[in-house]
Amino acid sequence: MNILFLYSWKTNTLCFISSSLTAFPSVLTSTNVSSAPVCGSPVVSSRIVGGTDAVDGEWPWQVAVKFWGSFICGGSLINEQWVLSAAHCFDYPSSPDYYSISLGMYQLNGLNPHGVTVDVVEIIKRPEYNNTGDRGDIALVKLVTPLNFTNYIQPICLPATSVSFPSGMECWVTGWGTRSSGGSLPYYNTLQKVMTPLIDHVQCDQMYRDSLSIISNITIIQEEKICSGYEEGGKDSCQGDSGGPLMCKVNGTWIQAGIVSWGIGCALPGYPGVYTLAPAYASWIKTYISEMTYTNESIPTPQSTGKGCHQKFWGPLLNHWSGPPSGSCPFQ
Repeated sequence: MNILFLYSWKTNTLCFISSSLTAFPSVLTSTNVSSAPVCGSPVVSSRIVGGTDAVDGEWPWQVAVKFWGSFICGGSLINEQWVLSAAHCFDYPSSPDYYSISLGMYQLNGLNPHGVTVDVVEIIKRPEYNNTGDRGDIALVKLVTPLNFTNYIQPICLPATSVSFPSGMECWVTGWGTRSSGGSLPYYNTLQKVMTPLIDHVQCDQMYRDSLSIISNITIIQEEKICSGYEEGGKDSCQGDSGGPLMCKVNGTWIQAGIVSWGIGCALPGYPGVYTLAPAYASWIKTYISEMTYTNESIPTPQSTGKGCHQKFWGPLLNHWSGPPSGSCPFQ
C-alpha cells in the first residue's frame, strides 16, 4: 500500500521563485475603451521576462477573490459578468455574500486607481470536487452586475474543447501569491508573472510518481489536468495563486489553458504546478453561460519541451491518501 502525503495551505496565495523582481512603468494613461474589447488582447504590454512584477494593466483579466474582504485566491474575467476560478477557493458556495471580486487591481493594499470591487451573486462548482487532487477543481462566479470594460478590465479568451495545448509550449501564470513555499505576503503586494513550459498530464503523472517513488498504478494527475514548470524546479505558482489563470499566447491572442489548482511545495524539482485544463470544461461552462464564445486555434507543437506540481492556500491543511488517490492538492 502506498501512502501519499500532500500538504496544502487553505486560505490564499501564488508564488513565483526567481532570482530577481523588476518593476516596469505603465505605458498607458487613458482608462477608456472606445469599443468592446476582443478577448485576450490587453492594451498595455511590456517586455517578456520571467518571475517579475507585472505592468499595471498588462493582465486585465486577472482578478482577486476576497472572502469577507480579505484576499484568498486569484481568478480570471471571462465576460462582462462571469469569473473563472478554482472550486477549492470557495468553501461556502451557497453563501455568495461572503465573497467579492476585485478587478483592475495591480497592487494589493496599495493605490489602484483603475480597480473596482464587485459583489458576487452566484457560485457554481463542479459536484465531483471535494478534496485536493479531485477532478473538477473549477468554479464559475457570477458578479452581481455586468461590468463596463476599460483598458484595465478586459476578458481573456477561453479555448474550445478541441484545442490541445502541447508540452513544451511557453505559457504564463500570474497572481499575488507568496514568493516561496510557506512564505508570507508583502503588505504592498504587486501582481507577479512567470513563464513556465507546459507538461501534459501523462508526463506530469510520471514525474510525480518518480519523485514520490510510487510503483503502483495509481493515477495522480488525471487527464483533465495539465502541468507547467521545469523538471529542475525554480519557477512556479504558490500559496495564494489558486484559481488564477495559466495563459498561452497564440497568434497574438492570450488564451487560458488552465486554472491554478495544486502542487507539492512551490518550484521544487520534480513537482511542477498542477492546473485544471480549461478545454476539458468548455461544454460545462457553456451550460451556465449560453452566450460564451470560444477560441478554436490550432497550436503547433514547439521544438523544445519543458518539464516541471502544488495547491495554493493560506492556513495549514494536511491531505493524505492511503491507496489509490483520485488526484492531488490545490493551491490557494
